[in-house]
Amino acid sequence: MAGDSLDLLNDLIQAARRAGADAADAVLIDGTSVSLAQRLGVPERLERSESTDVGLRVLIGRRQAIVSSSDTRRPALDELVERAVAMAATVPEDPYCGLAGPDQIATHVPEIDICDPRAIDAETLKDWSRRAEEAARAVPGVTNSEGAEASWSQTRVALAATNGFAETYARSNVSLGVSVLAGEGTAMERDYEFTSAVYAEDLDAPESVGTSAGEKAVKRLKPRKMPTVRVPVVYDPRAGRSLLSHLAGAVNGAAVARGTTFLRKSLDAKLFPDAIRIVDDPRRKRGLGSRPFDGEGLSAERLNIVDGGVLKTWLLDLRSARQLGLTSTGRAARGISSPPSPSTTNLYLEAGTVSPEALYGDVKSGFYVTELIGMGVNTVTGDYSRGASGFWIEDGALAFPVSEITIAGDLKEMFANLSAADDLVFRYATNTPTVRIEGMTVAGQ
Repeated sequence: MAGDSLDLLNDLIQAARRAGADAADAVLIDGTSVSLAQRLGVPERLERSESTDVGLRVLIGRRQAIVSSSDTRRPALDELVERAVAMAATVPEDPYCGLAGPDQIATHVPEIDICDPRAIDAETLKDWSRRAEEAARAVPGVTNSEGAEASWSQTRVALAATNGFAETYARSNVSLGVSVLAGEGTAMERDYEFTSAVYAEDLDAPESVGTSAGEKAVKRLKPRKMPTVRVPVVYDPRAGRSLLSHLAGAVNGAAVARGTTFLRKSLDAKLFPDAIRIVDDPRRKRGLGSRPFDGEGLSAERLNIVDGGVLKTWLLDLRSARQLGLTSTGRAARGISSPPSPSTTNLYLEAGTVSPEALYGDVKSGFYVTELIGMGVNTVTGDYSRGASGFWIEDGALAFPVSEITIAGDLKEMFANLSAADDLVFRYATNTPTVRIEGMTVAGQ
């Protein structure tokens, strides 16, 4: 299969060269997926899909064009080449586009164990969903269900270019989630639990997922509204990872090159306290964001984005690196119908040295965030404002649920006043432990 994919791509890029392209690369994504959803014990949706998509990028001088197709038959590929070359001959020049040089491409593809050879069938997904939903509904106080969903996918990615790069890798993903409601009438509250992994054996047990969802929903009953105050805010890990997403957007090389980030002049500046290290690691074994090479065929290495609280690097692909006069950090992501662009892989904030309870144990009055709403974050200015719900902290303990809260601050100030607990768990491609930020505005009544 891998050999067939590379043969197809090599034929495609050589055809582009014959048609007048100076250089070309092509990506093929071949995937199979199964997903099943049920509610109140009744299956509502079962989907299976198989797809093969190919994208071709051609360059004529400093002009480039990208075209894609889901038809891999020879006549369709011939048409793909013709369209791509014709487009590249007419589009405006881009002085920063171009493939990697032969001395830049990866020469070794590491084994990072990101594909479970076992295929998960619909009956297994149905069993997981049933068990998760039943466990959630068995929690006292749970009154209804929004349903449970399980999915499995396996994808093979092949990339070939006229600079000599030609490699493939396969990855898999399996997930299970359930969402339920507690309470009655207008006093109902909802919450969820989710687990995802590369290997099915690494998933949390369906019963554990369901019980956690049910207990979280019940704990949210009878929320209070709070007055506007300035207090410490503690982010639960599933909410805290959004902070890393905001940082990733602000250090994305494309945004830096455009000048559309509040961190554009902050390279080598102290942004966080000394204890903070933020890592992006594409080679993490069984990582949900792992990949053996990036979307331009460059080696993907571990990157300490923040070390000792200091911003050490940008997230760079070849184009943004050329704009900034720097070297790519191997962070290009590539789709079939768009050019490469910088992205993260397995992004995480390293764990601290204290428990979550100790992290907020000295807080007399504060807010523990479990869910965020809306996207009121401006990465050009650093202004931060989001709707939130969670629990009020009194005398170092979670006292009661609160809702209809807005938390606001400035991202630079938030980063400078951030501390981390020791409970880092890799549940997503972006992860944090519990984190605390001093002195945020919590707006309520």
